[in-house]
Amino acid sequence: MTTIPITTEYIKLQDLLKLAALTATGGEAKVLIQEEQVAVNGEICTQRGKKIRPGDVVAFAGRELTVSYAP
Repeated sequence: MTTIPITTEYIKLQDLLKLAALTATGGEAKVLIQEEQVAVNGEICTQRGKKIRPGDVVAFAGRELTVSYAP
């Protein structure tokens, strides 16, 4: 599992995919999310603006991500 540090209260799902370099653009992230290829906490998520907070687990393309507050 890869941990991505954030400096805000949350990060939107599509932004997390871009930040983690799993997608090249926000448009690509939007399409993948709408095609039900991304899961949040074990459930398929189609909301690209879903707020991801520390402790949430995002799964995509065989990889798992979580976020933590940057020190």
